[in-house]
Amino acid sequence: MGTVKEQLNAEIERRRTFAIISHPDAGKTTLTEKLLLYGGAIHMAGSVKARKAARHATSDWMEIEKQRGISVTSSVMQFNYKNYCINILDTPGHQDFSEDTYRTLVAADSAVMLIDGAKGVETQTIKLFHVCKMRGIPIFTFINKMDRASKDPFALMQELEDVLGIQSYPINWPIGTDGDFKGVYNRKLKQIELFTSDKTHGQAIINSNKGGVEDPIFKDLLGEPYYSKLVDDIELLDVAGDSFDLRKVLKGELTPIFFGSAMTNFGVEPFLEEFLQMSPPPGVQIFNDKIVEPESEGFTGFIFKIQANMNPSHRDRLAFMRICSGIFERNMQVIHSRSGKWIRLAQPQQFMAQERELVDTAFPGDIVGLFDPGIFRIGDTLSTSGSLTFNGIPSFPAEFFARVSAKDTMKRKQFLKGLTQLSEEGAIQIYKQPDIGIEEFIIGAVGVLQFEVLEYRLKNEYNVDLKLSHLNHRHARWITETPCDPSDLNKTSTTMIVKDIHDNYVLLFENEWSIQWALDRNKGLVLRNIS
Repeated sequence: MGTVKEQLNAEIERRRTFAIISHPDAGKTTLTEKLLLYGGAIHMAGSVKARKAARHATSDWMEIEKQRGISVTSSVMQFNYKNYCINILDTPGHQDFSEDTYRTLVAADSAVMLIDGAKGVETQTIKLFHVCKMRGIPIFTFINKMDRASKDPFALMQELEDVLGIQSYPINWPIGTDGDFKGVYNRKLKQIELFTSDKTHGQAIINSNKGGVEDPIFKDLLGEPYYSKLVDDIELLDVAGDSFDLRKVLKGELTPIFFGSAMTNFGVEPFLEEFLQMSPPPGVQIFNDKIVEPESEGFTGFIFKIQANMNPSHRDRLAFMRICSGIFERNMQVIHSRSGKWIRLAQPQQFMAQERELVDTAFPGDIVGLFDPGIFRIGDTLSTSGSLTFNGIPSFPAEFFARVSAKDTMKRKQFLKGLTQLSEEGAIQIYKQPDIGIEEFIIGAVGVLQFEVLEYRLKNEYNVDLKLSHLNHRHARWITETPCDPSDLNKTSTTMIVKDIHDNYVLLFENEWSIQWALDRNKGLVLRNIS
């Protein structure tokens, strides 16, 4: 038995499961590709815009993503680098798909926060940062696009502290930030690493010139102004900057900063090396107040994402499971917590962007795709012990609503199937007006672009054309206590009463004033927004 335990411990120790969070256009897909390039998982990286490159590997697989150059679903990639096994959870950058990102962060042990050097901390980054902070996971910062003009690095550090409330420690320091990027000074190794532009436009691994800051050759190579500024900056950092404390990093209180350029590959490999050394392996998870250690021999995992039709020719549906403890084996029998039934996990898959392969064994920290015949929901727990429920998946209230029905009433069956599946994926929320027929639904979404994806996917995956009219409602509130029948509540003329898919009553309001109006005029009415 000792050998199984030893194998489990060794596999946990070498795993790193992290998400990359950023504002749209900060270069997240590019950084993901470059990490895969250095991990040997792909042989040539192509920028997102050069989508016709022959061996182009990217994590954006849905056709609508390719057309618009955005990621709308989270995808998972696994690869090996040196002795590490890395699971990257790539998340949608676009704010309209933030709910998918929030859920994905629950499956990550750490996060890489990607910031555009010219723009600094942007709105979407702030939201995602707070979800990471809530979970107390370590956050590593990669300041990208240093090959272009960017903000002063001291100003960027100040911004992290002022806007996000986190202290920072630069692991390296940029030389030339006005579009004249020369390279970085590695503070740990006390050496200069010069940026060499190459002809492959970041498609191949690059080499850089390295040497000590005292080496006179660098004074000549950089020129006096750059060299003197660097010496002054180093001194200022050493005297006035925060000191490095790994314990603070692991608690999410201090973020290590790396400067580089994902597009040209500069700084990507040193970042990867340092990140793997500093970031934590899979840690403990909480299941209904019980702490589950990854080293426990009993198997546990939870479903954090469901994706239908990843392969349109197969009309399949995959549930993404994060393994929390024990060893996963193909065809193993586990208890499905919500139903209490034993199920067999056949055809489990792991991912390399849109490529996937059958997996025989997997370990804590790994993400496995399970074929879903329609039994899984987000938040479901699978375990060999049975009575566990994962309690960490957040749900966010919709902020946009629309009335939808199928243009062709003969396609009602496909319409219902498509809506149901997309709601189970967490892509949309479905509501029904109690007095309206079966043909029409109210759809809630966190962002407007989700309606576009809904129309696109119903058309392409279920062959249903949609009639969609946007509503002015902006707030959903669940009724937890009511002084009378919900239909008799005193409310404004624009407030709508609906039921969710679990048959709970929900009020849809156009504004905050209408919510207060309902509470003031219905004594004993208690509302909550799901979260």
